[in-house]
Amino acid sequence: MKEKAIQPLDTIRNIGIISHIDAGKTTVTERVLFYSGETHKMGEVHDGLAVMDWMPQEQERGITITATATTCHWRDFTLNLIDTPGHIDFTVEVERTLRVLDGAVVIFSAVEGVQPQSESVWRQADRYEVPRVCFINKLDRVGADYLATLRQMEQRLKARPVLLQLPLGHEGTLVGVIDVISGETLRFDEHDLGRTVRRGEVPTELTEAVTQARLALTEAVADFDDTILSDYLDGRTVDDARLQKALRCGTLGCRLFPVLLGSALRNKGIQPLLDAVCRYLPSPLDTRPLAGRNPTSGERELVACNPAAPLRALAFKVMSDGGRMLTYLRLYAGTVHPGKAIYNANRRTFERIDRLFRMHAHRREEISEASAGDVVALLGFRTTLTGDTICDRDHPLLLEGLTLPEPVVSIAVEPKGVEDRERLPDALEKLQWEDPTFRVHEDEETGQTLLTGMGELHLEIVVDRLNREYGLHVSTGRPRVVYKEALRREVTHREKFRRDVEGHVEVGEVLLRLTPMPPGSGVRFILPPPGAAGPAGLLAAVEHSLGQACLAGCRTGYPLTNLTVELLEIPFEPGLTTETGLKAAAQRGITLAAREAGPYLLEPLMALELTVPAEYLGRVLGSLQQKNGQVEGVVNQGESQVVKATVPLSAMFGYMTELRSITKGRGSYTMEFSHFEAAPAEVQQRFGLI
Repeated sequence: MKEKAIQPLDTIRNIGIISHIDAGKTTVTERVLFYSGETHKMGEVHDGLAVMDWMPQEQERGITITATATTCHWRDFTLNLIDTPGHIDFTVEVERTLRVLDGAVVIFSAVEGVQPQSESVWRQADRYEVPRVCFINKLDRVGADYLATLRQMEQRLKARPVLLQLPLGHEGTLVGVIDVISGETLRFDEHDLGRTVRRGEVPTELTEAVTQARLALTEAVADFDDTILSDYLDGRTVDDARLQKALRCGTLGCRLFPVLLGSALRNKGIQPLLDAVCRYLPSPLDTRPLAGRNPTSGERELVACNPAAPLRALAFKVMSDGGRMLTYLRLYAGTVHPGKAIYNANRRTFERIDRLFRMHAHRREEISEASAGDVVALLGFRTTLTGDTICDRDHPLLLEGLTLPEPVVSIAVEPKGVEDRERLPDALEKLQWEDPTFRVHEDEETGQTLLTGMGELHLEIVVDRLNREYGLHVSTGRPRVVYKEALRREVTHREKFRRDVEGHVEVGEVLLRLTPMPPGSGVRFILPPPGAAGPAGLLAAVEHSLGQACLAGCRTGYPLTNLTVELLEIPFEPGLTTETGLKAAAQRGITLAAREAGPYLLEPLMALELTVPAEYLGRVLGSLQQKNGQVEGVVNQGESQVVKATVPLSAMFGYMTELRSITKGRGSYTMEFSHFEAAPAEVQQRFGLI
């Protein structure tokens, strides 16, 4: 077991690498590990040998599926780094990574620019106020245009990028970059895989471009230092250290975003990116104090990074490890060590740490202690799941959890053998530990087991893991859409329940009011004040029963949404009213009341972005029209056309094959969930709602 070295908090950087799929996240991460000395050989994604893509499914497909953590050292800094997926089906991995990290590196492709998933991860980082450094990759590719990418960042992301480098060479002739602040060229020696960085003078023909770029940088950072503003207006040169200090200030406030250039695959530009991460991104001491709530008193508390304070940590990821839970923690305050019993504030249970690890992808380094600012994994927890707060029992606190995306695609699975049938529930439970966007439930009408996830690829990976990791063989049905039920009008309903069971009477009565709410409202419950409706435990049981009834829906089995459920009365008769009776009355009351309120179905609509050659544009637009798609715009991008549209998810299954046929294999698309909208009349009729 390795003893923890004393690491000054201001030299720690907890960062994630985020981007659109195929922008080069894992390739950048492999170079970071190589140049920092963590690995001695570069693994390539296209060879299936990347250290961070360790799952067989990742190696075969050449994509990242699960966020993977590692630790490396650069100069005097320790980098806790997480490589995240780019595919929209695995966006929860990005969500939980950004929730716990202090900074991020956003990768853009110099050829494709800002892509749909680039916008999605940028919005996720905005939501958690995560400072970012940007890296425009693939400058060696034909068609690379970093200036177009900068313009797209301004227009589509509403960001203020600050260019710190200029390219030295163009496309295939790229040999290095020019540092705008130091005024030096940086050439990366090809003979030792870019390890050696040779500094030199700027070519005369590029001197004016560097001068203009430095002026633009000075103007941008002048907003954060009045002395720089004064020097800029008077035409005086600002020294490098002041520029860097003001740029750091703007970066930490998420108002400026430093931009660096390079080609990760050609081993160019990674060392300056590491320097920028250490110089401009925050340490745990630089982040704003995290807000939490005392579960008993409800009082708000701010959590500052302090190893000597009471323990405050968030479980942001859980993996199945030979039937046990491997739990990833981000520690915000306090210290933990193996053998320590700690408290889960969400589930009100004690957990014990058996072993503590620092992770290097799937390889583990056992450590004796972890403290505020660390990102670690541990064995021993039994009930803790993603988003749970871990703390001291004597100082309980609930931290803000995660914003989880809504799963929209289901498939039915059927075990092939008797042994498979017996082991399937346990395997599915373990997969649900790991992925909060993966759901399992049983169809009441058919008895089939339904798996629900973010998309076809997501569920395909789940089925593949059932086979490889758990040795289970299952048959699957075709994917189907996950609809939701909403109500047209308000309704008030009284429901009474009475049942005699072997001489014992179960009685319950509730008066409910169901009120439709605007789109995106979810389900909200309004309950009587404690003590006004019998014992407090009964009220909690009724609320749970109402929630379960809403998940089951009223007509189609799909969950209710956009709804307020108000519990107006719970007539309580001592000696007669029972918890079972109230739960039955509440569940039946919701179902019958919702049926009176004119239920209708909502279907998921997807935001679609297609890139197609101009000669096939007409046929592609025609195919979207046949799918009831709404085209929002067409943008010219070189020889291709980029089409933005919203399309019902029900029409998109198998679309990649259709698009390849239309465009002779030259078209591609990405899509992500947009919103729910009333399903068309034929769908409502099919479910008997018209």
